[in-house]
Amino acid sequence: MTFIQAVILGIIQGITEFLPISSSAHLVITPFLLGWSIDPEMVFPFGVLIQLGTMLAVIVYFHKELGVLITGFLEGIKNRDPFGSIRSRMSWLLILATIPAAGFGFIVNHYVEDAFQSPGITGGFLIFTAVLLLASEYLGKRQRRLAKMTWLDALIIGIFQAFSVFPGISRSGSTIAGLMLRNFKRTDAARFSFLLSLPIMLGAGLFSAADLSVTPDYISLLPPIIIGFISAAISGYFVIRWLLGFLRNHSMNIFALYCFLMGSLVLYLNYAG
Repeated sequence: MTFIQAVILGIIQGITEFLPISSSAHLVITPFLLGWSIDPEMVFPFGVLIQLGTMLAVIVYFHKELGVLITGFLEGIKNRDPFGSIRSRMSWLLILATIPAAGFGFIVNHYVEDAFQSPGITGGFLIFTAVLLLASEYLGKRQRRLAKMTWLDALIIGIFQAFSVFPGISRSGSTIAGLMLRNFKRTDAARFSFLLSLPIMLGAGLFSAADLSVTPDYISLLPPIIIGFISAAISGYFVIRWLLGFLRNHSMNIFALYCFLMGSLVLYLNYAG
């Protein structure tokens, strides 16, 4: 992987991690469309590890809210009442929503790695994401606020997030759509989705780092990963700020249309020959 390729893929990761169009899909599709020859052994760990850059973007942007959540979490433990306050309850709901994806990702990890090398599968999942986004817009009532979230809401959103381990099913798209189908407002759904990304990205990053450490000549893979990490962090920060403003007054239909068109294009190019 060249310096330019790492920068481009890092920027794409930062942009598409938070836009509901699947970052993992674009890390598969971009080399496919541009004809890049990248070592298959590097595609998966590179994609997972540069997610830590977008994780950093979330931490920087939401640092005040994270401080409140951590304080609430500790208060809940100290007072033996995890649902005693809104901030304590929200921290525990984020943990609950993380469990399904963590367990599912561990079980199907081998199949996920195979999917990362299949543009056809990725294209099909992108079309699925388009359908999910449209369903959330036309079926969700968008009336509830996060303060009213229940443990059942968190568990359902966790299940939505679980399926996003496959490239093409947008993590942010599936969780935002899931929350909207539970009748939460768009901006509230996006904020919870972004905060929910932290534990799953950290866990996936550590897991992939352990795999990378036993890869022969793994030191040579670190420079492009570091470059991708920095690019993803910078672009991701600005996308978070933009998207939260956009969703106040706009639907997600434009992202659904994009996913459908991109998925269809990839399927055509992959199977036309």
